[in-house]
Amino acid sequence: MEKYGQYRDKGSGIAPFFPVSSGAGSSPLLFPWRLFLFCLRVPFLIFACFIWFAFVQWTTPGTLLRKANLWCIIGIPGIWWVDLQVDGVRRGSLGKAGATHMPGSGSIVAASHTSPLDILYLATILDPIFTQSYPGTKLLRPIPLTTALLSCFTTPPTAPPAPGTKAATQLTTLTTITSQNPSRITAVFPEATPSNGRAILSLTPALLSASPRSKIYPVSLRYTPADIVTPLPGLLPALHFLWTLLSSGSHCIRTRIGAAVRNPPADAVAEQRGATNGARKSGYESNYFDTLAARGGEGEEGVDEDGLLEPERRVLDMVADSLARLGRVKRVGLGVREKARFVEVWRRGSRARRA
Repeated sequence: MEKYGQYRDKGSGIAPFFPVSSGAGSSPLLFPWRLFLFCLRVPFLIFACFIWFAFVQWTTPGTLLRKANLWCIIGIPGIWWVDLQVDGVRRGSLGKAGATHMPGSGSIVAASHTSPLDILYLATILDPIFTQSYPGTKLLRPIPLTTALLSCFTTPPTAPPAPGTKAATQLTTLTTITSQNPSRITAVFPEATPSNGRAILSLTPALLSASPRSKIYPVSLRYTPADIVTPLPGLLPALHFLWTLLSSGSHCIRTRIGAAVRNPPADAVAEQRGATNGARKSGYESNYFDTLAARGGEGEEGVDEDGLLEPERRVLDMVADSLARLGRVKRVGLGVREKARFVEVWRRGSRARRA
């Protein structure tokens, strides 16, 4: 496993891309029972999915029919219990707290990402507009529910779509999405790819494209048992996910909603960016190496290595810290690019083991 050591977080040693074992439920003694559950549930799940793709997905978002169909898709595999808690609201008093602590029209949900069930669950309770974010850019792309589900089993993109492609023409900002859909909630997975749930990956800057008026709600989704996470893409991991999901007795979703976060005002960000550029242009360059540092973009006062200003980095840190606290995990310095390299190494190792 030494060749995978570089894909562990250097500070904590956490490996967020490794698959999770099925644990005690994988005992050979339980195989007949699990096979029976799998065969029993598959026809009902296929029928519920057929109803969705043939009819329900074309209905108006937020209707009771859509929610009922999605609840059936989630309930058939045995996901019947949802443990919901909201920051600032005591357990059992959520109904008395009002809607101020919950995502509403025009708000943004920044959710942790470990499984396709994240997408199904959010679609069931919020029916949001799903998006695909990319590292190194604030732009993101609205995607339908089916595309969001399939993205859990594909290699994560390490860059935005190439100019001239159809996907590139769909790139936009959260401000545009929320202004065009004021009655809808927008869902963003700022990690941009699923992990195994043992850490929060580095966030993409897509959340920074939201309007300062929009509320950003960190939402942590965890599962018990945690054997239905999909950190690895591909057909075999997808089949393993379906087998584990449909052959297990039941799973519980642990949902935690954090306090809302807002982006800093645009004029404040523009003022600091102007001050940073002005300081760089008027600063005294003592020697050639100082000139290289000033022109290279690294080490600029108030700007980090990703080109983000301090107020922007603070917003991402607040969201990441909230997701880590709600999920009772740690943050790691690994992100989408590291996962893409890990997937390549893992696949080469799998082919070598089969050979």
